[in-house]
Amino acid sequence: MKIRWWLLLAACWCLHVNAAVVVLYHHVSNSTPKSTSISPAAFEAQMDYLADNNFKVVPLPELVEKLRNGEPLPDKTVAISFDDSYASVYESAFPRLKKRGWPFTFFVNTDSVGESKLFVSWEQLREMAKNGATIANHTSTHTHLPRNNPGESQSDYRARIRADIEKAQQKIKQEIGEAPMILAYPFGEYDFEVQRIAKKLGYIAFGQQSGVLYANGDLQAVPRFPFGGSFTDLDDFIMKVNTKPMPTSDVSFFANKQDELKSLTVRAGDKPWLVLTLSDASLLKKINCFATGQGPITVEVIDQQVWVQAKQPLNTGRTRYNCTAYADEKGRFYWYTQQWLATDKKGKWTYKD
Repeated sequence: MKIRWWLLLAACWCLHVNAAVVVLYHHVSNSTPKSTSISPAAFEAQMDYLADNNFKVVPLPELVEKLRNGEPLPDKTVAISFDDSYASVYESAFPRLKKRGWPFTFFVNTDSVGESKLFVSWEQLREMAKNGATIANHTSTHTHLPRNNPGESQSDYRARIRADIEKAQQKIKQEIGEAPMILAYPFGEYDFEVQRIAKKLGYIAFGQQSGVLYANGDLQAVPRFPFGGSFTDLDDFIMKVNTKPMPTSDVSFFANKQDELKSLTVRAGDKPWLVLTLSDASLLKKINCFATGQGPITVEVIDQQVWVQAKQPLNTGRTRYNCTAYADEKGRFYWYTQQWLATDKKGKWTYKD
């Protein structure tokens, strides 16, 4: 009996893939901005789901090392993370995680620590670190990393970004006693140059685009599933923590079907192409993709690759292409997300957070 080569490849990939889901929160509070907040009750319900369904919650640095070293990870492995130094993490999330004995990672922008009641203090961070938390780098100033300042040379830009990251790393080490080599990009924003800086400095770096951390992924663009605002529903959480990584062997980016992009920052009006080369050819015609604010977008299969493009020109700001495919009869999904940053048509940044 003939067995198609791609079925063997798909079976091999499924047996050997090492992957885990990383979840991301900002505020855990009923009184903070809704767009970046989850209520304590909704957070508790999500943690209950993990506990009741035998998920293994692991420290993020341990997870990164296991994946980098090719060590096996069981299904249902999750790491919990928080960004932005907010006090509600200490007040609401920490007691709930401490009660369960679960580790988590708190990415802190160090200049904000102790600045006001909105943010944690170093004393609170030390307390969390003594009880299973990893305190990690979110830069010192929480700047938009891909953006050059007006009139700034490329060499000055690189030096400024390196200094911002290294200042935070030194402060964490000074206050906590140790600082792992992991970094969360502010606002989840990164570009090729930012990735090169992070890699040269030795960091595994995390964005805010949805998806699954896995061994074949880009370690300077590690995805996390963010939960806040309109994304706090328990059913949505259940779907995402059970997601599998899209089995990509290569990812590339094109301005059109001939010219490869040299940047993930485009201009308003552009419609960049995302090109996915899959390890499992059976998925080629099963992928559905969506763009922020646009709904379903163009998906073409060309030479055993999936080419994805927005139907409408991108507006200024952050846009994501989300691509999914059914993974099994249990309703699980494969997932890949790509973030784009769009300036105005003259290449100037026009939006702020």
